[in-house]
Amino acid sequence: MELREIRTFLQVAQRKSFSKAAEALGYSQAAVTIQIKQLEQELGIHLFDRIGKQTVLTHQGEIFYQHAVSIMKEVSCALSSVAETREMTGVLNIGTIESICATIFPELLELFHERWPKVTFSITLDSPEVLMDRLDKNSLDLVYLLDQRIFDPKWKKVLEAAEDIVFVCSSSHPLCRKTSLRLSDILSEPFLLTEKNASYRDVLDRYLAALGCQIEPFLEIGNTEFIIRLLKHNHGLSFLPRFAVQEGLAAGELAVLPIEDFHMQIYRQIFYHRDKWVTREMEAFISLVSEAEALRAPQRRQGERSEEPDSR
Repeated sequence: MELREIRTFLQVAQRKSFSKAAEALGYSQAAVTIQIKQLEQELGIHLFDRIGKQTVLTHQGEIFYQHAVSIMKEVSCALSSVAETREMTGVLNIGTIESICATIFPELLELFHERWPKVTFSITLDSPEVLMDRLDKNSLDLVYLLDQRIFDPKWKKVLEAAEDIVFVCSSSHPLCRKTSLRLSDILSEPFLLTEKNASYRDVLDRYLAALGCQIEPFLEIGNTEFIIRLLKHNHGLSFLPRFAVQEGLAAGELAVLPIEDFHMQIYRQIFYHRDKWVTREMEAFISLVSEAEALRAPQRRQGERSEEPDSR
């Protein structure tokens, strides 16, 4: 039994296709078929059933799959342990959403590049649903998203951090002079919103629909930075993650509106597939994110305290 046969078996099992496994591995489909047949002969079992266009694991194939994953994880650990002194040169395929990419990733990737300059990145921007589907198909190593809590045994979660989603405007907007507001007070204001597939926008829309209300924005766009730029020039209101507007809040250019009857929290989360062997590059990225989170926590608390009104 050879490691390449086990690696090929895992690709076929995960992609449910001999042709897709061949494409991912750079083999011909005939070579993949031969390797699987050799593995079946050595094990004395039938690993896959082909039903129509579907390629699915047999019961014995399911049992062997769990062992194959463990084998490759052990091999990966062994290779990592003897290669710790070698410089990392791999590729990281990360999926994320636009607001995280625009505000959190620049500093994160800059720090990563300083430490491991030969690692290259491929960043995919899309909705959480599309990103998790791509993670499930093994076309992404990690997914870093903002959404309601996601729980699924096939995904390993390595970060969960609560984030406030706030109504925000220019600090010179007339509404900033109000000490308290209700949600109904701002619904008729001109809004700049992210596109409907943004997770927090979707939650807001569903909440308002349950109340028989809605916001009809004068601008919808997927570019968070563009929205923030317009807000600073006093063009309407928006609904954004606090981390995305923190710089403008700290500079006194933007302000969070004090809405008494509405509060939303969703979560920044990082996932990888439970069956994926974790590369050194993935471990390094996860470790760096943990460092960044430890630094952000006191800064965020200080920023929130500085926004509280003076009670004197």
